[in-house]
Amino acid sequence: MQGVLSGFAVIAVVIAVGYGIGRRGSLGEQGREVLTRLAFHVATPALLFTTLARADLSVVFSTRLLVTAVSTAVAAGVFVAVGAVRRWGVGRTTIGALCSSYVNAGNLGIPIASYVLGDASLVAPVLLFQQIVVTPVALTVLDLTGAGDKRPLWQRLLTPLRNPIAVGALSGVLVSAAGLRLPGPVREPLTLIGNMSVPAVLLAFGISLRGSAAPGRGRDAHLVRLSVALKSVGQPVAAWALAAGVFGLRGAPLLDVVVTSALPAAQNLYTYASRYGVGESLAQESILLSTVLSVPVLVAVAALLG
Repeated sequence: MQGVLSGFAVIAVVIAVGYGIGRRGSLGEQGREVLTRLAFHVATPALLFTTLARADLSVVFSTRLLVTAVSTAVAAGVFVAVGAVRRWGVGRTTIGALCSSYVNAGNLGIPIASYVLGDASLVAPVLLFQQIVVTPVALTVLDLTGAGDKRPLWQRLLTPLRNPIAVGALSGVLVSAAGLRLPGPVREPLTLIGNMSVPAVLLAFGISLRGSAAPGRGRDAHLVRLSVALKSVGQPVAAWALAAGVFGLRGAPLLDVVVTSALPAAQNLYTYASRYGVGESLAQESILLSTVLSVPVLVAVAALLG
């Protein structure tokens, strides 16, 4: 349990610092926007590139990845189906689907995998799938449905090649697939820049909480409740059913996939919502509530399957 609590404690402290910065106005009126842009355009692409460039791509063909992919699709698909019926709009539905299924595999998943599961590399399948498949698809949808986009269709379909996060992730995969080793003068500056990603995202998220209403009570309350229910309960239950019932996983492998699926929504989803100007309160409230609820959920999963 110590690993779970330690991971959450680190995140809570950094978010609290961001909240304090927001209350004091230390970074001015544009502080949150600058941090968000820094994370989206510079730091996160560098982090993904350096992480995936040294990843073992054999995990792409693992059972864990299949469980991750299907449970993600189930949770996101339920939200998309409800959003289509209720006519919530493509942008808000996309952000809500991400909040329902996109786990915090980086700044929370890595410490929990290290301390609870005993191996930080166990989050690699989730990280790879989210950054290679889910992120490019979701951001492309947001780009293609952006208001006032008058570009020809062929140019809009090439959007993933111009998205810095997608380019960073895919470039890292290509380097890893080619078996290349980055020289120190290239790797170390990129690593240094990438290290800004998680704190920038958390600080921006903390700043955004200043003056916010209680989560789950705003105009997107019904979207928030659905996304949090799917993320906190629906996705881990789907992962457990698939892993145990379909793939026959038991013991540590079963614990691994259920723990990673029970991680809360990732903070960088707020960065995406803010970048595209859609579903910002939905992302903010869903991330906050799913993070709070994931503590008892992860403790329960570890107690039942550990």
